[in-house]
Amino acid sequence: MSNQSQHMDNRFYPLPCMFTLASLFCGFYAIVSAINAEFKTAAIAILVASIFDALDGRVARMTHSTSKFGAELDSLCDMVSFGVSPAVLAFLWALQPYGRYGWLAAFLYVAMTSLRLARFNSQDSESESKNFVGLPCPAAAAMISASVLFCYFLGIIGEVKHISLLLLVYILSYLMVSTHTYFSFKELPTFSFKPFQMLVGFLLLFILVASEPQIMIFTLFLIYLASGPAYGLIRKIRASKKLALPFKKKKK
Repeated sequence: MSNQSQHMDNRFYPLPCMFTLASLFCGFYAIVSAINAEFKTAAIAILVASIFDALDGRVARMTHSTSKFGAELDSLCDMVSFGVSPAVLAFLWALQPYGRYGWLAAFLYVAMTSLRLARFNSQDSESESKNFVGLPCPAAAAMISASVLFCYFLGIIGEVKHISLLLLVYILSYLMVSTHTYFSFKELPTFSFKPFQMLVGFLLLFILVASEPQIMIFTLFLIYLASGPAYGLIRKIRASKKLALPFKKKKK
Protein backbone atom coordinates (compact mmCIF):
# COMPACT_ATOMS: atom_id res chain seq x y z
CA MET A 1 0.00 0.00 0.00
CA SER A 2 2.81 2.37 0.88
CA ASN A 3 4.63 1.53 -2.37
CA GLN A 4 1.51 2.27 -4.36
CA SER A 5 1.04 5.58 -2.53
CA GLN A 6 4.65 6.50 -3.21
CA HIS A 7 4.21 5.59 -6.88
CA MET A 8 1.15 7.83 -7.10
CA ASP A 9 3.05 10.72 -5.48
CA ASN A 10 5.76 10.50 -8.14
CA ARG A 11 3.39 10.43 -11.11
CA PHE A 12 3.62 13.13 -13.78
CA TYR A 13 0.49 15.19 -14.38
CA PRO A 14 0.85 17.50 -17.40
CA LEU A 15 -1.99 19.95 -16.71
CA PRO A 16 -0.70 21.61 -13.49
CA CYS A 17 2.88 21.41 -14.80
CA MET A 18 1.82 23.50 -17.81
CA PHE A 19 0.78 26.33 -15.48
CA THR A 20 4.04 25.96 -13.56
CA LEU A 21 6.11 26.16 -16.74
CA ALA A 22 4.05 29.17 -17.87
CA SER A 23 5.09 30.87 -14.63
CA LEU A 24 8.71 29.97 -15.38
CA PHE A 25 8.39 31.41 -18.89
CA CYS A 26 7.09 34.70 -17.50
CA GLY A 27 9.92 34.83 -14.98
CA PHE A 28 12.56 34.21 -17.65
CA TYR A 29 10.92 36.78 -19.94
CA ALA A 30 11.08 39.28 -17.08
CA ILE A 31 14.85 38.73 -16.82
CA VAL A 32 15.30 39.31 -20.56
CA SER A 33 13.13 42.44 -20.39
CA ALA A 34 15.05 43.83 -17.40
CA ILE A 35 18.37 43.29 -19.22
CA ASN A 36 16.93 45.24 -22.17
CA ALA A 37 15.91 48.05 -19.73
CA GLU A 38 12.21 47.32 -20.30
CA PHE A 39 11.46 47.49 -16.58
CA LYS A 40 7.70 47.97 -16.87
CA THR A 41 7.39 44.90 -19.10
CA ALA A 42 9.51 42.90 -16.66
CA ALA A 43 7.32 43.96 -13.74
CA ILE A 44 4.14 42.94 -15.55
CA ALA A 45 5.69 39.59 -16.50
CA ILE A 46 6.47 38.84 -12.84
CA LEU A 47 2.90 39.68 -11.85
CA VAL A 48 1.58 37.34 -14.55
CA ALA A 49 3.98 34.66 -13.28
CA SER A 50 2.46 34.99 -9.80
CA ILE A 51 -1.00 34.45 -11.30
CA PHE A 52 0.12 31.23 -13.01
CA ASP A 53 1.83 30.15 -9.78
CA ALA A 54 -1.43 30.61 -7.87
CA LEU A 55 -3.34 28.64 -10.50
CA ASP A 56 -1.09 25.58 -10.76
CA GLY A 57 -1.68 24.46 -7.17
CA ARG A 58 -5.41 25.06 -7.38
CA VAL A 59 -5.66 23.19 -10.67
CA ALA A 60 -3.71 20.27 -9.16
CA ARG A 61 -6.02 20.11 -6.14
CA MET A 62 -9.19 20.46 -8.23
CA THR A 63 -8.15 17.69 -10.64
CA HIS A 64 -6.65 15.51 -7.88
CA SER A 65 -3.29 15.60 -9.66
CA THR A 66 -0.95 16.70 -6.88
CA SER A 67 2.40 14.91 -6.97
CA LYS A 68 5.91 15.09 -5.57
CA PHE A 69 7.19 15.78 -9.08
CA GLY A 70 4.87 18.78 -9.41
CA ALA A 71 5.91 20.14 -6.01
CA GLU A 72 9.61 19.88 -6.87
CA LEU A 73 9.05 21.48 -10.28
CA ASP A 74 7.07 24.28 -8.66
CA SER A 75 9.88 25.08 -6.22
CA LEU A 76 12.53 25.12 -8.96
CA CYS A 77 10.41 27.41 -11.14
CA ASP A 78 9.58 29.67 -8.18
CA MET A 79 13.30 30.11 -7.54
CA VAL A 80 13.67 31.60 -11.03
CA SER A 81 10.38 33.49 -11.30
CA PHE A 82 10.27 34.93 -7.77
CA GLY A 83 13.92 34.77 -6.71
CA VAL A 84 16.32 35.47 -9.57
CA SER A 85 13.89 37.42 -11.76
CA PRO A 86 12.85 40.13 -9.23
CA ALA A 87 16.44 40.36 -7.95
CA VAL A 88 17.74 41.07 -11.47
CA LEU A 89 14.91 43.55 -12.04
CA ALA A 90 15.57 45.35 -8.75
CA PHE A 91 19.33 45.47 -9.36
CA LEU A 92 19.16 46.83 -12.92
CA TRP A 93 16.30 49.19 -12.08
CA ALA A 94 17.28 50.66 -8.70
CA LEU A 95 20.19 48.94 -6.92
CA GLN A 96 23.03 49.28 -9.42
CA PRO A 97 24.01 52.84 -8.38
CA TYR A 98 24.75 51.63 -4.82
CA GLY A 99 27.67 49.48 -5.92
CA ARG A 100 28.39 46.46 -3.76
CA TYR A 101 25.55 47.35 -1.38
CA GLY A 102 23.20 47.05 -4.35
CA TRP A 103 24.35 43.69 -5.70
CA LEU A 104 24.69 42.31 -2.17
CA ALA A 105 21.06 43.29 -1.55
CA ALA A 106 20.06 41.50 -4.76
CA PHE A 107 22.06 38.41 -3.76
CA LEU A 108 20.54 38.47 -0.26
CA TYR A 109 17.09 38.52 -1.83
CA VAL A 110 17.92 35.44 -3.95
CA ALA A 111 19.43 33.63 -0.96
CA MET A 112 16.45 34.37 1.30
CA THR A 113 14.08 33.18 -1.43
CA SER A 114 15.89 29.84 -1.57
CA LEU A 115 15.75 29.52 2.22
CA ARG A 116 12.07 30.48 2.21
CA LEU A 117 11.25 27.80 -0.36
CA ALA A 118 13.30 25.16 1.45
CA ARG A 119 11.57 25.91 4.74
CA PHE A 120 8.14 25.88 3.11
CA ASN A 121 8.80 22.50 1.47
CA SER A 122 9.95 20.92 4.72
CA GLN A 123 6.97 22.31 6.66
CA ASP A 124 4.42 21.52 3.96
CA SER A 125 5.22 17.81 4.07
CA GLU A 126 4.42 17.68 7.79
CA SER A 127 1.27 19.73 8.04
CA GLU A 128 -0.86 21.93 5.84
CA SER A 129 -1.71 25.28 7.34
CA LYS A 130 -4.11 27.95 6.21
CA ASN A 131 -1.39 30.56 6.78
CA PHE A 132 2.19 31.09 5.65
CA VAL A 133 5.13 31.40 8.02
CA GLY A 134 7.06 34.28 6.52
CA LEU A 135 6.22 36.40 3.49
CA PRO A 136 5.54 34.21 0.43
CA CYS A 137 8.15 34.77 -2.28
CA PRO A 138 5.51 35.49 -5.00
CA ALA A 139 4.17 38.33 -2.82
CA ALA A 140 7.70 39.68 -2.29
CA ALA A 141 8.37 39.58 -6.03
CA ALA A 142 5.00 41.21 -6.72
CA MET A 143 5.89 44.02 -4.28
CA ILE A 144 9.01 44.81 -6.31
CA SER A 145 6.97 44.74 -9.52
CA ALA A 146 4.28 46.94 -7.99
CA SER A 147 6.97 49.45 -6.97
CA VAL A 148 8.19 49.61 -10.57
CA LEU A 149 4.67 50.18 -11.90
CA PHE A 150 3.97 52.81 -9.23
CA CYS A 151 7.11 54.74 -10.19
CA TYR A 152 6.04 54.63 -13.84
CA PHE A 153 2.66 56.01 -12.77
CA LEU A 154 4.47 58.91 -11.06
CA GLY A 155 6.35 59.60 -14.29
CA ILE A 156 9.66 58.12 -13.10
CA ILE A 157 10.71 56.17 -16.19
CA GLY A 158 13.87 54.08 -16.52
CA GLU A 159 16.48 53.56 -13.82
CA VAL A 160 15.92 55.19 -10.43
CA LYS A 161 18.02 55.82 -7.35
CA HIS A 162 16.27 56.09 -4.00
CA ILE A 163 17.35 54.71 -0.65
CA SER A 164 13.81 53.48 0.08
CA LEU A 165 14.05 50.93 -2.74
CA LEU A 166 17.32 49.57 -1.37
CA LEU A 167 15.71 49.29 2.07
CA LEU A 168 12.66 47.64 0.52
CA VAL A 169 14.76 44.79 -0.87
CA TYR A 170 16.41 44.24 2.53
CA ILE A 171 13.01 44.33 4.27
CA LEU A 172 11.51 41.85 1.81
CA SER A 173 14.51 39.55 2.29
CA TYR A 174 13.99 39.62 6.06
CA LEU A 175 10.22 39.11 5.92
CA MET A 176 10.53 36.01 3.72
CA VAL A 177 12.55 34.15 6.37
CA SER A 178 10.82 35.71 9.37
CA THR A 179 8.25 33.97 11.56
CA HIS A 180 5.51 36.50 10.83
CA THR A 181 2.18 34.95 9.87
CA TYR A 182 0.65 35.79 6.48
CA PHE A 183 -2.79 34.73 5.29
CA SER A 184 -2.54 32.21 2.44
CA PHE A 185 -5.99 32.75 0.84
CA LYS A 186 -6.31 28.97 0.42
CA GLU A 187 -9.66 29.24 2.19
CA LEU A 188 -11.71 32.40 2.36
CA PRO A 189 -12.24 33.71 5.89
CA THR A 190 -15.72 33.53 7.37
CA PHE A 191 -17.33 36.94 7.68
CA SER A 192 -20.57 37.99 9.30
CA PHE A 193 -21.55 39.73 6.05
CA LYS A 194 -24.26 38.33 3.82
CA PRO A 195 -23.25 36.88 0.44
CA PHE A 196 -24.81 39.83 -1.42
CA GLN A 197 -22.82 42.32 0.68
CA MET A 198 -19.62 40.38 0.01
CA LEU A 199 -20.38 40.41 -3.73
CA VAL A 200 -20.85 44.19 -3.67
CA GLY A 201 -17.62 44.60 -1.71
CA PHE A 202 -15.60 42.49 -4.17
CA LEU A 203 -17.18 44.38 -7.06
CA LEU A 204 -16.18 47.75 -5.55
CA LEU A 205 -12.65 46.47 -4.99
CA PHE A 206 -12.47 45.27 -8.60
CA ILE A 207 -13.61 48.69 -9.84
CA LEU A 208 -10.97 50.44 -7.73
CA VAL A 209 -8.21 48.18 -9.05
CA ALA A 210 -9.44 48.54 -12.64
CA SER A 211 -9.66 52.33 -12.39
CA GLU A 212 -6.10 52.86 -11.09
CA PRO A 213 -4.32 49.50 -11.28
CA GLN A 214 -0.80 50.85 -10.70
CA ILE A 215 -1.82 52.63 -7.49
CA MET A 216 -4.12 49.92 -6.17
CA ILE A 217 -1.76 47.00 -6.86
CA PHE A 218 1.01 48.84 -5.03
CA THR A 219 -1.33 49.71 -2.14
CA LEU A 220 -2.77 46.19 -1.78
CA PHE A 221 0.63 44.50 -1.73
CA LEU A 222 1.95 47.11 0.69
CA ILE A 223 -0.96 46.36 3.04
CA TYR A 224 -0.31 42.62 2.72
CA LEU A 225 3.38 43.25 3.39
CA ALA A 226 2.56 45.07 6.62
CA SER A 227 -0.13 42.59 7.69
CA GLY A 228 2.39 40.05 8.98
CA PRO A 229 4.23 42.33 11.47
CA ALA A 230 0.93 44.02 12.38
CA TYR A 231 -0.71 40.67 13.19
CA GLY A 232 2.32 39.67 15.28
CA LEU A 233 2.15 42.94 17.21
CA ILE A 234 -1.58 42.48 17.90
CA ARG A 235 -0.93 38.95 19.19
CA LYS A 236 1.78 40.21 21.53
CA ILE A 237 -0.49 42.94 22.88
CA ARG A 238 -3.30 40.43 23.48
CA ALA A 239 -0.91 38.01 25.16
CA SER A 240 0.45 40.72 27.46
CA LYS A 241 -3.09 41.72 28.44
CA LYS A 242 -3.95 38.12 29.30
CA LEU A 243 -0.84 37.86 31.47
CA ALA A 244 -1.69 41.13 33.19
CA LEU A 245 -5.25 40.06 34.12
CA PRO A 246 -4.29 37.49 36.86
CA PHE A 247 -2.04 40.05 38.55
CA LYS A 248 -4.87 42.60 38.64
CA LYS A 249 -7.22 40.04 40.21
CA LYS A 250 -4.66 39.19 42.89
CA LYS A 251 -4.27 42.86 43.81
CA LYS A 252 -8.02 43.14 44.30
